[in-house]
Amino acid sequence: MTLYLVRHAQAGSRSSWSGSDDKLRPLTLEGRHQTAELVGVLENMPIDRVLTSPYKRCVETAAPIAARFGVRLEVHEALAEGPFIEALSMARGLIDENVLFCSHGDIIPGLLDSFATADQLDLGSHPRCQKASVWICEPDAEHERFCRATYLPPPR
Repeated sequence: MTLYLVRHAQAGSRSSWSGSDDKLRPLTLEGRHQTAELVGVLENMPIDRVLTSPYKRCVETAAPIAARFGVRLEVHEALAEGPFIEALSMARGLIDENVLFCSHGDIIPGLLDSFATADQLDLGSHPRCQKASVWICEPDAEHERFCRATYLPPPR
């Protein structure tokens, strides 16, 4: 089974956001284009569940993917910005499923660092986590640890 770690698409900078609550910052036009491209990149991969941070930019990135796969979009506070421990626990508990997590630039690197340390997962010499990128993490045959990781850069 496979864990897909998607960093939300472009949403503009925090400093230029005029809203009072950063959780409501939406995708930019570029981010919407990236999301449409992501759907195409992922369309032939086995994805049974789509879980996302409650932040608007993540929901807007993940919703079209969930729709493409005909699955319910599951919103989880554990994937919001901040400590990644709950997200890690969730990932470990779902290692037997084909699951996509849509999250942020702090959560995804935290998960990857944990997998690299605990599972000895090879992420290459300079692992990246660009907006609208995907890390595909695959478990070993026993589904005890992640043993393979592939990075897909942002579309376009």
